[in-house]
Amino acid sequence: MRSTRQRRLAWLSLILAVSLTAAACGDDDDDAGTADDGGSGSASGEVNISGSSTVLPITQAVGEAFQEENADATVNVDGPGTGDGFELFCNGETDISDASRQIEDEEAAACEENGVEYVELQIGYDGITVMTSPNNDAVECLSFADLYALVGPESEGVDTWAAAQDLATQLGSQTELPDEDLTLVGPGPESGTYDSFIELALADIAESQGVPEDQAESTRPDYQQSADDNQIISGVEGADYSLGWVGFAYAEEAGDQVKELAVSAEPGGDCVEPSPDTIADGSYPLARSLYIYVSKAAATDNPAVVPFVDFYLDGLSDFVEGAGYVALPDDQAQATTSAWEEGQG
Repeated sequence: MRSTRQRRLAWLSLILAVSLTAAACGDDDDDAGTADDGGSGSASGEVNISGSSTVLPITQAVGEAFQEENADATVNVDGPGTGDGFELFCNGETDISDASRQIEDEEAAACEENGVEYVELQIGYDGITVMTSPNNDAVECLSFADLYALVGPESEGVDTWAAAQDLATQLGSQTELPDEDLTLVGPGPESGTYDSFIELALADIAESQGVPEDQAESTRPDYQQSADDNQIISGVEGADYSLGWVGFAYAEEAGDQVKELAVSAEPGGDCVEPSPDTIADGSYPLARSLYIYVSKAAATDNPAVVPFVDFYLDGLSDFVEGAGYVALPDDQAQATTSAWEEGQG
């Protein structure tokens, strides 16, 4: 599996160069840069995008390639987190919001209150990778029960892996957790990766445990939080018995700096490692969808937005795979294109 990962690391390290080449030159299998609007060199204006740090590498690559083809266009992209991105978007401060989860009810209500209508476009798949240090040879696979016992809202103050053993066993875990210091590093509440991790791995267990709703939608608060995925990687690398989680592409980029753990949804269930195949077929329990949200007003009023989104979708598979993520199957990619066409009506 590592040899496959190394090939994907090469893709990720060359992401901008690959995207620019694809947009400028094209090939028999790639439509990137050939859209009537986006590839014509006629688009002008400024597109402002914020949101998910996970989606950031994809949208950055699209922006660079689009600007190469359209000298009068400027694409500004940053990645403070999905939640922060939606706040800006629903305040009308950005044209497009990158998201590693779907918009939540409160965020959608804020958009509605401010008159911001949008088109939701699924662009690909990602997995949340659970990691430890390569020096930790005591742990190879964690179940959702283990993750809850280590990271969940009932585990505040747990400072060794073994201290989580009683709760994990109570939840049915068969994992023997090591008697070693626990260094926990991960994204904070501003991140879509944080929200998705809770939704996928922790929330159902919290509910079954009778945890109050406000706490059930959170992790334990006492760990090293960062909106910067690379800082999370560094934190995991820096302690022998660390535990952290980031988007799949960032863990792949880190290579041998971290040890990616297999995950099972149920105690004693199949341990599945994150890979493009297991994420695409849904067998990896922490797989998730990635999105962009496009303001309808921006699509109407900003002459660069429609050409940019057309360009994005024309080369979607190559941009997504070039960033180390998993492309949509053809039927789902067509559904995204149809959603965009209908959303402009």
